[in-house]
Amino acid sequence: MEPFIRSDQFNYIKNQIQILINGYTTVNDKGVLNALKTLTDEKIIHLFNDLTEEQRQVFNPIIDIREKEQAEAFLSQLKQYVIPFKNITEQSIKKLFPKAKKLKVPSVDQLDRHEISYFGWNDTGSNKKYIVAEKNEKLVGLHGSFKNASKKGICAICHGLEEIGMFITETKGSEQGTFIRRGNYICQDSQKCNQNIKTLDKLEDFIEGMKG
Repeated sequence: MEPFIRSDQFNYIKNQIQILINGYTTVNDKGVLNALKTLTDEKIIHLFNDLTEEQRQVFNPIIDIREKEQAEAFLSQLKQYVIPFKNITEQSIKKLFPKAKKLKVPSVDQLDRHEISYFGWNDTGSNKKYIVAEKNEKLVGLHGSFKNASKKGICAICHGLEEIGMFITETKGSEQGTFIRRGNYICQDSQKCNQNIKTLDKLEDFIEGMKG
């Protein structure tokens, strides 16, 4: 069967299963637990449009999960159905940032493309952050200055509570010599950010808002 689950959907499923496990550790009422199992199943199925019967069956084991070990085994099996992020290379990334002549791209050889909704990294030498994401099935590049906030806050991309920093883009204005600056707080650590993403809505809004 072809992969049909996005990385953000996988994270959402993982989160719902954790809620289910928490229920089994804190609740003894069978009626409440049955309701929780049904709700968990419904929430996960509603993530998808027009599941085939074969795809639907992939999620059947969820209602029997009660412990962490069962969850880990199920998620390990489920990962084979996650759609990987588009294949990226150092050269393909550099093409997205033609004005950054001395761009240092981190190695993507060990990157697990099944675990990311976007690829991001910090260039501490220039105090910039670079983001590669998908928009309309094509790769887009976004870069801006990045200053650590030295505190935890809500990330505009993943909506998780993490160590954040201010990301600011600068584009030319309509009048000569003018610039438009746009900014928002996002995770310092792009890997953690990706692990927190449970829907692509905020990521898409962020990309759209920063590009203007």
